[in-house]
Amino acid sequence: MASYVQEDEKEMWGSFVFEEAPGWYQDSLDNEGNRFTVDELMSRTVPFVHEYDLSNNFQPIPTRTAGPVLPIWHRSPLEPGNLGLVSIGYDALAIEEVADLALASSLSLRPSLGFAQLLDTSEGASFGSVVVDSQIAQPITENGEVVGMLWLRLPWREFFEDLNVDGLFGMIAVLRSSCDIGTGVLVDTANKLSYSIDSSGAVFLGQLDAHDKQYDDHVVSQVILDLDLDEGQIREGYCDHKLTLDLYPTRELEATFETTKPLVYTSVVVAIFVFTSLVFLLYDFFVGRRQRKFIDRIMRQDQIVSDVFPTAIRNRLYENGQKDQDNLLDPLGGGLGTEGAPLADLFLEITVVFADIAGFTAWSSAREPAQVFILLETIYGGFDKHAYRHSVFKVETVGDCYVAVAGLPEPDKDHALAICRFARDCIKTMKDTTLKLEVLLGPDISDLELRVAIHSGQVTAGVLRGERSRFQLFGDTMNTAARMESTSERSRIQVSQVTADLLVASVGSTKKDQDIRQGKRGHADILVEY
Repeated sequence: MASYVQEDEKEMWGSFVFEEAPGWYQDSLDNEGNRFTVDELMSRTVPFVHEYDLSNNFQPIPTRTAGPVLPIWHRSPLEPGNLGLVSIGYDALAIEEVADLALASSLSLRPSLGFAQLLDTSEGASFGSVVVDSQIAQPITENGEVVGMLWLRLPWREFFEDLNVDGLFGMIAVLRSSCDIGTGVLVDTANKLSYSIDSSGAVFLGQLDAHDKQYDDHVVSQVILDLDLDEGQIREGYCDHKLTLDLYPTRELEATFETTKPLVYTSVVVAIFVFTSLVFLLYDFFVGRRQRKFIDRIMRQDQIVSDVFPTAIRNRLYENGQKDQDNLLDPLGGGLGTEGAPLADLFLEITVVFADIAGFTAWSSAREPAQVFILLETIYGGFDKHAYRHSVFKVETVGDCYVAVAGLPEPDKDHALAICRFARDCIKTMKDTTLKLEVLLGPDISDLELRVAIHSGQVTAGVLRGERSRFQLFGDTMNTAARMESTSERSRIQVSQVTADLLVASVGSTKKDQDIRQGKRGHADILVEY
């Protein structure tokens, strides 16, 4: 359903719909049982009258329709389309075919009709088969003026199924239009739809006249739509559909009046068809369920491996694991043995960070295990999000110490800068998290602070194989960073001189960009502003 909105009312209408949408969505969800939530639907809702830019990945843009617009404000069912788009606020006039239907209905004050080819999703339909359905535009008037439009989808197959009479076997329905049913342009071909109608339902036969010519004299014909519009008031090239329905008998229908044998034969065929359909549906159900379990298991396994190893290392593990076998459920070949060359590399330019929670040992000793893990999961979860945002790889957590690295396995010339930004965000997250958890975990949680040390250099990194394989980093760079962490100050970032030099090279040496002061043991404390 859509209502006409004037040019000067667009902004007000968009705000009104966006405010009212949660209530509409909730009502629809209560009635339809949609798999989406109100919050998910609102995240896809555009707060202004819009259309979609097809050349820019379907990004919403303000509608380009001049004059009054026709934004959609209700739809049933509410399910978003294949692209995940909702219809609320979308200007229906942005689609030329829809605009033509709206104009035709506004001029005639009667329903107008158009056609569209859709994939056949009914049970038993062959892959890629299509059906032709219609879209009906019903004008909504107030005091003789059109103020909105109600769109209805008319599945012709269901329409013809309603024409079926019990015990009547075999009719051909031919729907003729004065226009091309596929394009809406006046032509002499492709303007017919044929359906076979019997007691089991209606079957779409194609965009043609499929009746038997020997029954031409037995046709029952009826005009079902004729708007008789003034051609001077509609778009040039647009064709106003005049629809005529022709019903023809078939040989099967004729036979029902001669003998009862066709009834017996048809019953047998229907029984076989029903039995075959049931077998197929059961087979499809069990195979589909097994495939879903199979895929879910693969996805879970891949996620676990991705969490432990960098992407490049994960891919090398998969390649090595599949050289001698092709088991998708175990791409690592049942574990990582020590045969063959180790998966190890030397990385010359990386930056590593050690972030330790100062005061954690004393605090955790007086807490229940559940409280300890609530704190760690919340804090480390926030760190993981920052790591993903700054392209930093999480190496491991050792107790209350979080270890991460930048510059491997993919080189990054700004690895020191990325780590410092990551560390800055982690300190802020630590402060925010302890403040939020004071009610749940006690006020003394605010005494916990993050102590951070950063060092740059080279490391040897690879997969330490065995029963519990892990991606590990070794070298003096790791040892230096670990020692620095023990001498760092609370809520401060201590960097080595090597890292400080890299930061100066990355962001420049102005006071605005950085504040680096010499600290103990030749290291530097850094307060970074970007």
